[in-house]
Amino acid sequence: MDPITVLHRIAPEFLEIIDQRYALLQTINFMGPVGRRTLSNNLNQSERTIRREVEFLQEQGFISSSHAGMRLTEAGQQVLLDLEDYIREIRGLADLELELKNILQVNKVLIVPGNSDVDPMVKKDLAKVTSRYLRSVLKDGDILAVTGGSTLAEVADSFASNGISKNVTVVPARGGLGEDVNLQANSIAAKLAIGLGGAYRLLHAPDQVVPGVMETIVNEPLIRDVIALGRRAQVLLHGIGTAEEMARRRGLDEDLIMKLITAGAVGEAFGYYFDKDGKIVYSTSSVGLRLEDLAKIPLIIAVGGGQSKAWAVWSVAKLGHCDVCITDEGAARRLINIFKNKEENSNGN
Repeated sequence: MDPITVLHRIAPEFLEIIDQRYALLQTINFMGPVGRRTLSNNLNQSERTIRREVEFLQEQGFISSSHAGMRLTEAGQQVLLDLEDYIREIRGLADLELELKNILQVNKVLIVPGNSDVDPMVKKDLAKVTSRYLRSVLKDGDILAVTGGSTLAEVADSFASNGISKNVTVVPARGGLGEDVNLQANSIAAKLAIGLGGAYRLLHAPDQVVPGVMETIVNEPLIRDVIALGRRAQVLLHGIGTAEEMARRRGLDEDLIMKLITAGAVGEAFGYYFDKDGKIVYSTSSVGLRLEDLAKIPLIIAVGGGQSKAWAVWSVAKLGHCDVCITDEGAARRLINIFKNKEENSNGN
């Protein structure tokens, strides 16, 4: 019996303490300098509990305090790094990854601890794991296509240069949605290219246009060239959004949003809205890569976390255009429950 299993059986409270202190160190690392009240609100723990844990971690030399707030020391950053594998083992994430890989029928699943619906720090961890994986698979000469959204914006922000340049070209896979510029594919492509030490091209076009204008826009030489470059990508990185979330980001009217929901749309990718079986229930006229382009891209990485995105992840995976799924524990555990309920209903019939 391995040590973690022994501890689970004889002293489960010990593992809970490790888990809590890991979450505290992680939050201070991402938010520092930070005060006790902010930690209390973010971790949903009393200030008294936070004070006790902080005092212990300060005594161990993992946290330093100043008038601005608390930060991790170098020792704290190292222990946080050292704890990552233990936390994964404590929560059984390696087994969860294998189970979800088989359920979704993808080549690889990576799961980070926590649920980004309730803990915003988990999205930052999701971004860190994504940027690390992306750096490991990109090769010199590759073209990387990326979409927009808050999760990929976090990936771009976490993708600081490590001093090793890669001769890659990053291109946006979609036009702009007319939202916060930091969430647009153009901004994310540029940031990723800078972090990689590579080059980038921008797609100066809206994501959604009326059908009659589409042909004119996509035949503009600069736009046509960037789209063609995206179609030759070796790697595509895209976020996974719920159907309602993406419909609102695109500015669809309320009547159409209600029709999507009534039609059973749960997920969206590249202007297509899917139901729980991965069937297309609606599509938009949009500038950029289309669904039919994905079959020609060797490696497609889909990223999305939070329990609320479980059905969206499921529907995108069911399309078959997903090689690697990077998600969090909240989404993963709900996905497994979805699969088990489907199995029970199927057996019952």
